[in-house]
Amino acid sequence: MINGINLLFPVLNEHLRLENGIEKAHAYCEENLKIPYKMTIIDNGSDDDTPEIAKKLEAKYKEVEYVRIEERGVGIAYKTGIERNKYDIVGYMDIDLSTDISYLNKMLEAFEKDPELEYVNGSRFSKDSDTKGRKWYRKITSMGLVILLKTVLKMKSSDAVCGFTFTRKETAEKLVKECGPEKGWFYTIEFLLRSERAGMKIYDMPVEWTEDYNTTVKIWKTIKNYLVNINRLHKTFKQEDKLNVKKN
Repeated sequence: MINGINLLFPVLNEHLRLENGIEKAHAYCEENLKIPYKMTIIDNGSDDDTPEIAKKLEAKYKEVEYVRIEERGVGIAYKTGIERNKYDIVGYMDIDLSTDISYLNKMLEAFEKDPELEYVNGSRFSKDSDTKGRKWYRKITSMGLVILLKTVLKMKSSDAVCGFTFTRKETAEKLVKECGPEKGWFYTIEFLLRSERAGMKIYDMPVEWTEDYNTTVKIWKTIKNYLVNINRLHKTFKQEDKLNVKKN
């Protein structure tokens, strides 16, 4: 029996979307979840009125916690949330709720039905996924990333940055210890890749996903970051593989 779930919401200057995202997520959880839940807003360095909005939400709902860290990056926010977590299931969602929130229950059902399942990876690119409103250039960059990850880093999953990732508590803690120092988006990709390399049981879950045109993601800066980190992780994995061969 799952004792609860911790929904992590990494945010940076999200004053336009924070309140709506938390209100919608809270309303869904109250009505549909049958287990205890917590919603952790992890603010990684906002310099707008995100902190004030988050504190009001924390005061309004007992299930909402606001955590402030000064280092920017989704990776460091995700890691912080995992280290603070006390529930059986932990994972992160984008505050825009691009992935239909009803998939929370589908994800929990998957964990409940299969005790050996360790990781649920939401996917926009599964053949059974339904993706709406995607701009052509974002389709190209997203699919380009997937192709690179599959070619260079041998990724098996069909997507890596859907913004809907959940694991069991022990799994998350193990992966945090294994992942490198990257603090940005690529941390979540390494998180997935390391779970694959460890032979963990992963459910590549098709989702309904809708583009949010108010995104704060900077496309070209993100692409550059991806390329640098793919090269870094490729070298790291090769070194690790060589060491494993010597040990065996």
